[in-house]
Amino acid sequence: MPDTKLDVITIGRASVDLYGQQIGSRLEDIASFTKAVGGCPANISIGTARLGLKSALLTRVGTEQMGRFITEQLTREGVETKGIVADPQRLTALVLLAVEKEGVSPMIFVRTDCADMSLSEADIDETFIASAGAIVVTGTHFSTPNAEAAQLKAIRIARANGRKVIFDIDYRPNLWGLAGHEAGFSRYVKSDYVTGKIKPILADCDLIVGTEEEVLIAAGESDLLAALKAIRAVSKATIVLKRGAMGCIVYDGDIPDDLEKGIVGKGFPIEVYNVLGAGDAFMSGFLRGWLKAEPLGTCATWANACGAFAVSRLLCAPEYPTWDELSWFLEHGSKYRALRKDEDLSHIHWATTRRGSWPKLMALAIDHRKQIEDIAGEAQFDRIPAFKALAVQSALKVANGRPGFGMLLDDKYGRDALFAAGSTEHFWVARPIELPGSRPLRFEFSQDVGSRLTEWPATHCLKALAFFHPDDPAALRAEQIETLRTAYDAARKVGREILIEIIASKHGTVDDDTIARALGELYDAGLKPDWWKLEPQPSAAAWAAVDAVIETRDRYCRGVVMLGLEAPIETLRKGFATAKAARTVRGFAVGRTIFAEAAKAWFAGTMTDDQAIEDMAGKFQALVDVWEENT
Repeated sequence: MPDTKLDVITIGRASVDLYGQQIGSRLEDIASFTKAVGGCPANISIGTARLGLKSALLTRVGTEQMGRFITEQLTREGVETKGIVADPQRLTALVLLAVEKEGVSPMIFVRTDCADMSLSEADIDETFIASAGAIVVTGTHFSTPNAEAAQLKAIRIARANGRKVIFDIDYRPNLWGLAGHEAGFSRYVKSDYVTGKIKPILADCDLIVGTEEEVLIAAGESDLLAALKAIRAVSKATIVLKRGAMGCIVYDGDIPDDLEKGIVGKGFPIEVYNVLGAGDAFMSGFLRGWLKAEPLGTCATWANACGAFAVSRLLCAPEYPTWDELSWFLEHGSKYRALRKDEDLSHIHWATTRRGSWPKLMALAIDHRKQIEDIAGEAQFDRIPAFKALAVQSALKVANGRPGFGMLLDDKYGRDALFAAGSTEHFWVARPIELPGSRPLRFEFSQDVGSRLTEWPATHCLKALAFFHPDDPAALRAEQIETLRTAYDAARKVGREILIEIIASKHGTVDDDTIARALGELYDAGLKPDWWKLEPQPSAAAWAAVDAVIETRDRYCRGVVMLGLEAPIETLRKGFATAKAARTVRGFAVGRTIFAEAAKAWFAGTMTDDQAIEDMAGKFQALVDVWEENT
């Protein structure tokens, strides 16, 4: 096959799926939903990208928030979006669904005159189609004249340029007008009309994938063996028969009279939690092998494994495995039938799908509560929010739109500042949950951390500070670890990053192995935070010990940011220089060194807003300069 820029372009549906969060409830009784990209081609584009293929989606979305959500999420996933057309006349499709019981997920398709079904021949660019080694066409987009014409044009271009054509039969009777709005979960309604639209496609395909019901509708037969032979009579394509929990059978030549004589891959016994999107995960795994010329048995094994991940988790595309995750599972397996309960797999999944990349991070920390209260005085507590908003302006001024900058801000006084900082993934924000000064650790406001996190933007990071020394009494260490575990579990459950800050120097001697021993104990307890925030270490050897622990225990950790403890800039300069050789240190999160003098003057009335902004920006920039000269 000629060299191509893309491995695969998927064509067709793109929707926003709203999943009911109450498992075991009727759709009528769902009280809250979580949002995800949906639609067979969109799911496959994400699934294949996560497995290392260069994928693209060709579809239409509305020029509204849901359409932008789809495009932005695909971009985060590494999917090429140049084939997505924004349609100003139509809304992005929606799907509402629930997991009522095992294998039963009622759904409502909200797709009246939706954007993706308006796809037309004009949207099919020959150069774009030819840039991919293969295209995936899907059954639903043969259900309307304009979308059918678009896919037929894509097929013609692909064939003319020697590209592969893959057909996911993707039969949903509801989307062909063969079932009522409430019957979105219906899988099969016999229809000569649908067969008449699908069967002519088969001859141009190199790979055909479908369930037993989909094979029947494609062939227009009522018997599975007869249907497979009917497809083979018109197509030389490799045929993949999906059989749900039984895995799949692949037919690459004549159809045997005993259907079990086809090629099968390894199966994976798992708990069926939610079947929606499992076929798209399956297709993603199969394509990862097939497009890389792996043996068909390997393709089937990878497909089965990806399907197992999907049915064991709630959402569609967000739950699909990455290549790291799939590789680990194929090598190690899991002791859990419910893969979502496997902490090792869940950590790999989280760490390889979380938002953004932070090779360096320089943050202005102004999440302090007690210290600023002491500076302001009780009579001026009501002015603290305004000062914190000024600090945000200082940090944003230094960042100037560049990546690698952020802030630590609190909920108590930082509400206005949090709004000013925004919720983009380009400016890092972490928020403390600890009760200031507490030892053992206690949470501020409420011990129910999870409920608080649901109100936070998805990009905000939880910060938990523990005054923890590895030589503390065993009971105290155990209590601290248990509290940190509560915060960690809440962050993972709600989907927020967590930074754990460890300060040991206030309650014991710190030498070259103190912090490394502390981190090791926390890792032993199952804590794998996204970030560590640590004091400057006494020597390069101490940092080397920290590196060794983090790299051995969690290769996915984003790294360490150094705290300042109100040290003068010259002292921090020395600390930065010592940290220079540390492989895991990504930057700093410093507060009082930057804001303390400005706060004293501003609350005393001797410094204006603009002067405070300039003063803090100047000190923050000075630290940035020091850090960057040492790294």
